[in-house]
Amino acid sequence: MPAARRRGLGSRLLDELETHARDHQVTTLRLDTRRDLVEARQLYARHGYTEVQPFGHGPYSDHWFVKHGPFGT
Repeated sequence: MPAARRRGLGSRLLDELETHARDHQVTTLRLDTRRDLVEARQLYARHGYTEVQPFGHGPYSDHWFVKHGPFGT
């Protein structure tokens, strides 16, 4: 959605995800995305997620990322 771009919403969502992970003692977060979502891949990398080998499969999974905790502060 163009109106939502460049407003920091993706970063805020990742921050909330990591806070939730920390609060629930989750030690690893895994994300995937489609190849055409270049901005999502850049966002994940900016937040410390590392691209890894596939850990699942699906019609919209072309890139896989992982980040190990601890999360948030």
